Amino acid sequence: MNEVEQLADRLVKEASALRASDIHIVPRRHDAIVQLRIDGSLTTKETIEKDMYERLVAHFKFLADMDIGERRRPQNGAMEIKQNNMVISLRLSTLPTVHDESLVIRLLPQDSFLPLTQLSLFPSATKVLLSFLQYSHGLIIFTGPTGSGKTTTLYTLLSTYQSKCRRNIITLEDPVEKRAEHVLQVQVNEKAGITYAAGLKAILRHDPDIIMVGEIRDAETAKIAVRAALTGHLVLSTMHARNAVGAIYRLLEFDVSLQEIEQTLLAVTAQRLVGLMCPLCGETCSSFCRQQRKTRRAAIYEWLHGEALQKAIQEARGEKVSYRYPTLQQMLKKGVALGFVSPSVFEGWGSA
Repeated sequence: MNEVEQLADRLVKEASALRASDIHIVPRRHDAIVQLRIDGSLTTKETIEKDMYERLVAHFKFLADMDIGERRRPQNGAMEIKQNNMVISLRLSTLPTVHDESLVIRLLPQDSFLPLTQLSLFPSATKVLLSFLQYSHGLIIFTGPTGSGKTTTLYTLLSTYQSKCRRNIITLEDPVEKRAEHVLQVQVNEKAGITYAAGLKAILRHDPDIIMVGEIRDAETAKIAVRAALTGHLVLSTMHARNAVGAIYRLLEFDVSLQEIEQTLLAVTAQRLVGLMCPLCGETCSSFCRQQRKTRRAAIYEWLHGEALQKAIQEARGEKVSYRYPTLQQMLKKGVALGFVSPSVFEGWGSA
């Protein structure tokens, strides 16, 4: 194993040990820096020389079947490695900058799912989310920004439910982020003609009970998801929206009618990941202590269903209504009041 291979192997091992979600290799004028995203924050790990940086990026690109000679266009790639008897999927992305290519590596541990007990900061929220899967048909949408844990939530709920009730669960994702033994997983492959829309049409002919769509990102996918819910399937999907109510307006933007929304939409959730206070260090947790802690972040949820959801749809129709539901801000305040979350989390929350 040469010097570059040793460096690449060490970076991935250390990032995996620290449970980092991403490795950033950022070029500068005369050198490059390696950063790790841990619990949502970027931490500079080390500086490497320009020559070593170029060889390191080329090495990763070669392993991920990317074009080593192409440095002017963005590229994507994927590979799998085995660390400590665990398979880790790596998703690679290059981006040309004024200095050179920047490389970001997303680490996705496979064959391991977050226990249901660790899913939410509040167990009552977990019970509510799991109860949504009791429906035989309809549409359930999980919203939140990138990196808020939507996919983790979906897989934890599906794996728990599958262990209790044997049903045919099929997922359609881009990419498939976690491997699941008892779930049929379909990878979006636009080159092969498997788009979200085409994949959904094929899945509907495969006798599914529950369909998990990685993301509703366009009008065609939204309409097919609604149609699947109307024809007797339970459809779970994610969407980028500021809060639970925002998902209704996003569906309207995708040309889904209010009548279809009213007939199919069962529940909408919004979530954020919040850092938990260290029981030993408090708010400023040392890197060593952080590495030893099993649970460093937990999700808080708001959910809209039942009468509150119907009132929200009426509001979207232009009617004047009043309704209440547990919001993210209320859940966050509760976490701070109980001492689970630092009050500093409120800084910048308005833009979250």
